[in-house]
Amino acid sequence: MFLRMLVRAAVLRRGRAAAALLAMMVAAAVTTAMLNLYVDVQAKLHNEFRNYGANVIVLAKNGQSLPGHALQTIDSVLGGNGVAVPFAYVVARTVDGQPVVVSGTDLDQVRKLDRWWSVTAWPIREEDALVGTRAAALVAPQGQAFDLSFHGRTVRLNPVGTVRTGSSEDSRIYLSLSEFENWTGVKPSTVEIAAAGSAEEVDATVQRLAQALPEAEIRPVRQIMEGEARVLGKTHRTLLVCVLLIILTAALCVLSTLMGWVFDRRRDFAIMKALGASERLIGGFFVTEAAVLGAVGAVVGFGIGVAIAAWIGRVNFHAPVVPRFAVLPEVLAGSIAVALVASILPVTLLRLVQPATILRGE
Repeated sequence: MFLRMLVRAAVLRRGRAAAALLAMMVAAAVTTAMLNLYVDVQAKLHNEFRNYGANVIVLAKNGQSLPGHALQTIDSVLGGNGVAVPFAYVVARTVDGQPVVVSGTDLDQVRKLDRWWSVTAWPIREEDALVGTRAAALVAPQGQAFDLSFHGRTVRLNPVGTVRTGSSEDSRIYLSLSEFENWTGVKPSTVEIAAAGSAEEVDATVQRLAQALPEAEIRPVRQIMEGEARVLGKTHRTLLVCVLLIILTAALCVLSTLMGWVFDRRRDFAIMKALGASERLIGGFFVTEAAVLGAVGAVVGFGIGVAIAAWIGRVNFHAPVVPRFAVLPEVLAGSIAVALVASILPVTLLRLVQPATILRGE
């Protein structure tokens, strides 16, 4: 009988039930989308910031080279949650005696670390070089092979591509680390690291690196770390405020609908009281209606919210936002809680219903 009464109440007052259900669906859909974005956007923003290069730099002290185990130690500390690229530098001479900075590095890893570099073509062979746009005008204005000398040793390089960053990289020449060490005998003095994680996690990584490499200087790149923290913080606050505003709006819509139900069904509740229904039974009936609306709205709204989040991810990040089904219990519990909170005032008014007064038409 209780279930039949619930179904009949929804069927006979389809307009108000649909309005309340729509409000809960909208709230659940927006909340689901925001929660999915809240979780997934953080990972995507971390990846976007990794495109801007290193956020931690390891330097050898006193202009010396880093110890041979430095890169292995750094990789061990990172545990796969980041990219570490070694760099070695010398000042070489062109055939005309002009000085130019030459760097030996792992070009495959540089390609992952500095995806923001504007590169025409990446070197493939050992004798290939990546030349900065300003350095190219000095050593190979016609794109021809060129010679460089360092401490009486000469190497011939083939400029396969140019790099433009608008910074010091434009004046440098990059070649593979193995070719660089065979030519100069100089070991890496710098390791640039793109450590994954939040600003706090990166700080913890810096501390672990300092303990593991006391002979090196560890410098976090504060501009990237602080910029990332500010962007993530503002994004999280914006999403949270949006969720709260939508929930408040939904609660007001449900409250308005439930208040209308109370006034429309005063005679029904008066008859139930006159037939012996207790305050607890009538209140439980009304609260159950509200909870069912919240649950149905949450389930339907969750599916809509997942689709909205995927669309936002596709438009803004050119990649879909992965559905987070772990947020379904939170959305379901939140929707039911909003419906129950909105039913407090109507339930209070129900207790004031006097059967004799209502049934006399007063």
